[in-house]
Amino acid sequence: MFKGSFVAIVTPFKNGKVDEKKFKELVEFQIKNGTNGIVPAGCTGESATLAHQEQKRLMKLTCEIVHKRVPVVAGAGSNSTEEAIALTKYAKRAGCDGVLSITPYYNKPTPEGQYRHYEAIAKSTDIPVMVYNVPSRTGISLKPETVARLSRIDSIVAIKEASGSLDQVSRILSLCDITVLSGDDSLTLPMMAVGAKGVVSVVANIVPKEVRDMVSAFLQGDTEKARKLHYHILPLCKAMFIETNPIPVKTSMRMLKRLNGELRLPLCEMEKENEAKLKEALRTYFR
Repeated sequence: MFKGSFVAIVTPFKNGKVDEKKFKELVEFQIKNGTNGIVPAGCTGESATLAHQEQKRLMKLTCEIVHKRVPVVAGAGSNSTEEAIALTKYAKRAGCDGVLSITPYYNKPTPEGQYRHYEAIAKSTDIPVMVYNVPSRTGISLKPETVARLSRIDSIVAIKEASGSLDQVSRILSLCDITVLSGDDSLTLPMMAVGAKGVVSVVANIVPKEVRDMVSAFLQGDTEKARKLHYHILPLCKAMFIETNPIPVKTSMRMLKRLNGELRLPLCEMEKENEAKLKEALRTYFR
């Protein structure tokens, strides 16, 4: 199931509330363009400022819209194990196909604490779990040895690896056969070259077909096509991170008239200099 191009879909807001009508449009746009899976309520979906009821509603709404056409892997992590378990259980009840569970942030558990956190989540229900390692946000990284331990738990089947390190991916895959998905768009193809099976993508909010085509080409053995698409998409991937995600991607969608670009504090509009750089990157790509 965890293979291909999954979109870390943005959460549209309108006057401070989740815009469910627009969210449905965005999901349908993704499916129409061949995206292999939808990941709602993750970091790109501004989960940090979603109330739990909003997060749960997005899980259920996504499942209703998708209606089993592609897998739904819901953001259900927390730095509180109890909260993560509650969200994971709800994702199962809502009909999600899996959950994305971020490494506990701020309290910075030891490797043993990380292991016990995920073990408790996995034991709480039988839904497939994708571990999410993103040290730039959490302040701590999962060691490959910890990932290998976790891979021996039946329901922990994948990891979204966003450390930015090919060495990390190589070490994980040398120790176990867990499915690795890239959590960094610009490194998707390099990660796949050492064994990753796809991506949970931010830039796919903008160019879902191109990301899907690149990943599919590599999986099908057409490395030349994948390489060409990688270099074509790369400047856009870089532009999505000139400020904190999802500020650039939502701003891009506003510029493309796909979204109003509304964010929740403490996220705010881009600096004018960076917005100009983003506009130029979009103009160059879509010319």
